Amino acid sequence: MGPPFSELGLPVELVQALRRGGLHTAFPIQAATIPDVLAGRDVLGRAATGSGKTLAFGLPMLVRLRRGASAPKRPRAVILAPTRELAVQIERVLDEPALSLGLRTAAVVGGMPIKRQIDRLARGVDLLIATPGRLTDLIAQGAVGMGAVTIVAIDEADHMAQLGFIDQVREILDRLPGDCRHLLFSATLDGAVDALVTDYLTDPVRHEIGAGAAPAPDGSSTGPTGSATLEHTVPAQQGKEGAVSGAEQQDPARPLPDADGTTGAVGTATAPRTVDHHLLRMRPADKRPVLAQIAARAGRTLVFARTQYGVDKLARRLRESGTGAVVLHGGLTQNQRNRTLAAFTDGTAPVLVATDVAARGIHVDGITLVVHADPAADAKDYLHRSGRTGRAGAPGTVVTLITDAGEAAQVVLRNAGVAYREARIRPDDALLREVTGARAPSGLPVTDPAAADTPPKSSDTPGRARRNTGIRGRPTRRSKR
Repeated sequence: MGPPFSELGLPVELVQALRRGGLHTAFPIQAATIPDVLAGRDVLGRAATGSGKTLAFGLPMLVRLRRGASAPKRPRAVILAPTRELAVQIERVLDEPALSLGLRTAAVVGGMPIKRQIDRLARGVDLLIATPGRLTDLIAQGAVGMGAVTIVAIDEADHMAQLGFIDQVREILDRLPGDCRHLLFSATLDGAVDALVTDYLTDPVRHEIGAGAAPAPDGSSTGPTGSATLEHTVPAQQGKEGAVSGAEQQDPARPLPDADGTTGAVGTATAPRTVDHHLLRMRPADKRPVLAQIAARAGRTLVFARTQYGVDKLARRLRESGTGAVVLHGGLTQNQRNRTLAAFTDGTAPVLVATDVAARGIHVDGITLVVHADPAADAKDYLHRSGRTGRAGAPGTVVTLITDAGEAAQVVLRNAGVAYREARIRPDDALLREVTGARAPSGLPVTDPAAADTPPKSSDTPGRARRNTGIRGRPTRRSKR
């Protein structure tokens, strides 16, 4: 249990707004970071996904803005996020705290009408949340200037680098005033992210909260210097079902002591392990029924597949078996994404099948199981996928399904620094039910919960309308030949 927000130097009206939202005590990253940002320090943060980073940098940014007003087209603070979903989520999290201080927030992201965003900026914004590409476009059009920005936060910096946004981030940072404060949060600190830290942060305070082993460029696992790791990992024991990896037999690592013998001087802290990891082997012929039984469980489930085609195919099969599954991948329009996330959030769809687009920036409360239907490509992807459950200390389960020897999947889990149980399962296994809550699906096909409600335009040719429909009820045009 962390300290109350009231003890971190936050104003009374902001603390009261947090209480109305059911937030009373700070998580470790928030307790470590908020006082330093309020003190005007540059901050470099590493924390496990779901650890509360948004409030960790967002709350003190709002406090620093409370005295003063923003002119049209001239925000006073900026948060950069790699994806539109994450940017919108950050805006939603900070909206109520900002209102309590009389501040205005806005998100500008790709895939949304730029004219509406230009109009919003013209009315004045205190805190601007943006994706790098859209903000760069708005700057080029003269719709927004960076000359009044006093503090900037870069969230998911490693994902920025992975997506190729670093040059755009640099272009934005180069436009900021010289006395602007910089906050940078990242799961890993290497390559392009290290360069950002060196070039833009001035004597930063470093905080590493519950950070696991970071994958090195060669794929090996290296523990961050001075950080608190959740647990060490050694090769899993082979040869019998239900074997426990050697990592579970070791104690979690403790924070490394500083020169004066104390721990946590640079913000290190341990976090309780609340997520159980499993590697489940099966025959290729069993994978489809196993997935159908897992999807039929009680609770909210997130399933990852490698390709857009694979996501669409799997979700369709799950609906055919009786489970309301929706999809999320880069091939959807923004309206389709909105319908998908709304259905998954309100429980209309208990299962979301997604590509790695959902591995970061998507936060839906109550995801109790993450399934790697296709194993993650590397440790980073595994950790970010798996981070959708067990958020903020809640319990969760992660399973990876494999139908081959599985050496590659084992390497990924070892490099991710997690302890895992390995077992061979079949449909209807007691172990499968114990680990995932799997149960028999109804077998009665259901419709897509995220489909548009508009009925087909023509009722006299239902077969053709179905074959040519991209979004349910909206037949696509076909050229006549």
